[in-house]
Amino acid sequence: MPLLEVSNLRMRLQTHRGPADAVRGVSFALERGETLGLIGESGCGKSLTAMALMGLLPESAEVSGSIRFDGQELVGTSEAQMCRLRGHRIGMVFQEPMTALNPVHTIGRQVAEPLRLHLGLDKATARQRAIALLDRVGIPQAAQRFDAYPHQFSGGQRQRITIAMALACGPDLLIADEPTTALDVTIQQQILDLISDLVAERNMALILISHDLGVISQNVDRMLVMYGGSVVESGPTASVFAAMAHPYTRGLLAARPQLAPRTAQPVRLSTIAGTVPELVDLPAGCAFAGRCAFTTQACHHTRPEATLVAQDADGDHRVRCLRPEAMLPAANPAHVVESALPVHSRS
Repeated sequence: MPLLEVSNLRMRLQTHRGPADAVRGVSFALERGETLGLIGESGCGKSLTAMALMGLLPESAEVSGSIRFDGQELVGTSEAQMCRLRGHRIGMVFQEPMTALNPVHTIGRQVAEPLRLHLGLDKATARQRAIALLDRVGIPQAAQRFDAYPHQFSGGQRQRITIAMALACGPDLLIADEPTTALDVTIQQQILDLISDLVAERNMALILISHDLGVISQNVDRMLVMYGGSVVESGPTASVFAAMAHPYTRGLLAARPQLAPRTAQPVRLSTIAGTVPELVDLPAGCAFAGRCAFTTQACHHTRPEATLVAQDADGDHRVRCLRPEAMLPAANPAHVVESALPVHSRS
């Protein structure tokens, strides 16, 4: 039985323009020790999917489908039950550490709190464990800085503190939502290396959320590409990068800035035509219809099913597209993976 099994997850939000289907039929499974990436533009539903796993949705959200964590159904479970899971068996690193940390409490108190709440440790033992965690995630002079406040740390150090909080109780599942967005590239790689090492060390399952294909290509075994609340392409990371089968996935890759010699001719950055539709304005068919160069009349009215592209020992590569044959003949060569990697790639 998988550690996490999400089946046909749907979420409807109430907006000033009426109900909006923010997540539409997302399904995936995750074993202990596995790593999964969720990628897509802002508003595609990836962070809402993570919030559904944590039970941190707005009160007006209507959720259906199934989220089973270690055999326990989370959809419809009580807030008391979710409180026993959050911070204990499911940890989350939030996107912006300055809003994730409470500015009026010391960082030591915030790291020690889940240890006392979930594990029942006394104050002295929790302090000792919290200092060890802060030291493990690379906070210098952790014991001396235990009683410091969030504003006294740099952005990279604050992100390390939120990682220590998420890992305090040794969760089975770690969700990292854009954990490097506000950091410079050097610190980004340090944070990603730290998460990778801790996941391997503790045999945790990891869900890494990002808008950066380079980050995903280096740090997860499998990936889901989301657009308009749906998964439009999924599969083993290497397989997806080797043969991107959805025009949106290719559009994301083409839109990545590339470094070039100063002597090279300037090249206009590729863009995806049109704009992301509002959730209340999604077409009945493919959500990407109209922005895609391969759009046909059927794309506006028929929602594509997930089609098998390739199958190997690492899993199935699937795509939601009515015209997958239009993409597959130009399967990406191996250099596409290299071109997707960030400048600070590992040696």
